[in-house]
Formats: sequence, C-alpha cells, structure tokens
Amino acid sequence: METLVLRYQDRLYNAILRICGDPEDAAELTQDTFVKVIEALDRFRGKSSFYTWAFRIAINLALNHCQRRRRIGQRSLDADEDQGRSEASERLRDLLSDPGSADPAVVAQDRELQVLARRALLELDEQQRVMIVLRDIEGMSYAQIAEVLDIELGTVRSRLSRAREALRRVLESMI
Repeated sequence: METLVLRYQDRLYNAILRICGDPEDAAELTQDTFVKVIEALDRFRGKSSFYTWAFRIAINLALNHCQRRRRIGQRSLDADEDQGRSEASERLRDLLSDPGSADPAVVAQDRELQVLARRALLELDEQQRVMIVLRDIEGMSYAQIAEVLDIELGTVRSRLSRAREALRRVLESMI
C-alpha cells in the first residue's frame, strides 16, 4: 500500500485541489481517498487500472465535499494562492508561459495569467472543473475520464467541450 500511496498521492492531491480549491481540504480528501481505497481494496476487480479506480474514488469524494460546502455557504477565496509548486501547477505554468524567456516583464505577465487561470477554474461549476482538471491538467485520455466518472465517451466529449467554453468565457470576462 505504501508504494501505491507514494506513486499516486501527489496526482490525487493536485486533482482534488483543482476541484475544491483549498489546500487543507485537498490534503484531507486525499487521505480520505486512501482510507476508502484500503477499505474497498477487496472489491477492486481489476476491470480498470488501479490509478483510474483510485481517481474515481477521489473525484467522488471531492465532488461530495464541494456540494456539502456549497450547501453551508463556505468557500475559500484565495486558498489556491498559497499553493506551492505542485506537479499540476507546473503543468499549468508550462501551458501559460514560455520557459525560455528571461524577460522579467514576460515572466510577471505569465504569473499573472497563471493566477487568472486558477481563479477562472474555481469559477466553473464542479462538473466542469472536473473535466478540465482530468483532461487538461492531469492529461487523462477521454477513455480514462469516462472510466473515472462512469459516463459514456460521447458524454465526456460534450462535457469537456462545454467546460472549455465556460472556461473561455470566464477568462474573457477577467481579461
């Protein structure tokens, strides 16, 4: 189990963080995910990869948490600002910046865009956020997303398209 935790904890944490937006909640939900994984390990049949199965558990926990938090009206406005250099934020940074640029103005602009992208992601509803996180940040294939979310491949495509369009609209309104 230790090997599995070491292999997947960072990826699960990063995905959960992008969905719920709060580092403390993400850490707790990551731990909860592994508790659920251990409790349900005897029911894992190998029909999907362990990674996909664990992600399904993590995403369900994160979505349930977001729904509970929304019901009680709690929301972290700047929790993502404090997040350190994680694997997912590295990927997001790579998407938004030119790593070869040494110009401080360009670097500052790239950082500003990164902050805007994180804020925009938190403006999406949970389902849209999940789609963007799984595909564009985690790099999952459409088939893997369908397996994690237990939905049809066509549904993945349509939800991802709508999520990207919503993200585009939010970013446009911010910029």
